[in-house]
Amino acid sequence: MSTAPPPGSPGIKAVTANPPTRSPARATVTTTRRRPAGWPPDRPRRTVTVSTAAAHGTPPPTPRPSRRAHRRSVAATVVGNFVESFDWLAFGLFAPLFAARFFPSSNPVTSLLGVFAVLGVGVLVRPVGGILLGRLADRRGRKPALLLSISLMTAGSLLIAVTPGYQQIGLLAPLLLLLARIAQGISHGGEWPAATAYLMEVAPAHRKCLYGGLFSLTTAGGAFTASLLGAGLTGTLSEAAMASWGWRVPFLVGGVFGVALLLVRNRLAETEVFQREVRGHAARGSLRLLLGSHRRQVLLAVLFAAGLGTVGGSWTSVVPAMGQRLAGPGTMFWVVVCVTGTVMVVQVPIGLLADRVGADRFLVCAALVFAALGPWAYLNMTGTFLSLLLAYGSGVVYLMSATTVLPKLLSEIFPAQLRALGMGLPYALTSAVLGGIAPVSATYLADRGASGWFTAAVAGMVLLVLPAMALARGGGGQRGRVMPSSRMAVEGGPPSERSVL
Repeated sequence: MSTAPPPGSPGIKAVTANPPTRSPARATVTTTRRRPAGWPPDRPRRTVTVSTAAAHGTPPPTPRPSRRAHRRSVAATVVGNFVESFDWLAFGLFAPLFAARFFPSSNPVTSLLGVFAVLGVGVLVRPVGGILLGRLADRRGRKPALLLSISLMTAGSLLIAVTPGYQQIGLLAPLLLLLARIAQGISHGGEWPAATAYLMEVAPAHRKCLYGGLFSLTTAGGAFTASLLGAGLTGTLSEAAMASWGWRVPFLVGGVFGVALLLVRNRLAETEVFQREVRGHAARGSLRLLLGSHRRQVLLAVLFAAGLGTVGGSWTSVVPAMGQRLAGPGTMFWVVVCVTGTVMVVQVPIGLLADRVGADRFLVCAALVFAALGPWAYLNMTGTFLSLLLAYGSGVVYLMSATTVLPKLLSEIFPAQLRALGMGLPYALTSAVLGGIAPVSATYLADRGASGWFTAAVAGMVLLVLPAMALARGGGGQRGRVMPSSRMAVEGGPPSERSVL
């Protein structure tokens, strides 16, 4: 019969010195329930497995979504930008065709100014959308804000499509057009920050610019589709048919896109960051906290977004409208098709390049290139295809670059519980104040031969990124830094810890 080794023997020391280890999250406790009297002896024993993490009160880790579910969520998020871009450019492209139906006048420029004034009012209400939908995204979740945003956009598009002209219902026609643009303006003010917060919270830390570039890709896709549809309509319908009912087709198509996206977004899952860091936070979505404790971050976001709001509000509507006056609708439609198609092809490499060189450096280079080329191309715009291509392309390339890197830069400024509101309010303010007055100002100054003032103002807004970078770095000192550089973000760390406040 074998006997146990005496205490202190080498065998015992070897076992006690190196006890087996288990991961606390994976360790399990197996208990066997006693069989009561009369239990059939052939029935297998019943075991219960209890996680030690749950036994100690620690919530189990959230399961990571599958790659297919991740891609579906990303697509449902960024496609909203496609619908928004489609409706926005359709309004600018077809404005010369339906301007006289809502604002009849003997002077076509006066009718166009009336339509652009409606466009400007829709832009001016964007801060309302940034506040309302931003608070909703921070307090209730990113998904409810995304659903409400696309619902407003769809309703506005369908209302424009079915509203009769001034000759049929009188003053009610421009009022309904104004109501539709207000709904779309609120949607636009809240769509981008809610979608950006969602996308940056699910994106890998080393691919945030690539994911942000998906906004540029879908923006170009919406413009490409709207212009291609416009080129097809003008090529198949007569001028009388286009002025009568053909201009309504893009808005009907935009409404169908919106309904389809609403069904897809209804299946979205909330982000893990919101569930972990925001849902239980008492001050989530607080406008008072944002303006009280994060004033410097708000100013920084305004400086970053000034160029995007100005160019986005002017180049995407004014240049197509002026191009139609100079060369006709068909030529301008194909200019937009060529520019946006090229952007769609090069967007993924551009996003990878921005991730490699750094979002801040990439944005500065894009601003300098546009400030040098954009105003010159705008002032030398004629009725030729090449001049229109250069003028429109200079603005679109800058917009592509800005929308690629700004989601990463702005999302790192604010903590998770204020992220959507913090990004939405400055973005909507710059779009409203700068982008809202840009179309009317550009049309007014062009009619009086003073477009140089307009281009100088646009270039100045774009170059505000330079003082923004100085403010972000706090004059070069680490103590004053309000935004982490692109090389400082720690992969895998909570976003709130990566935001230097």
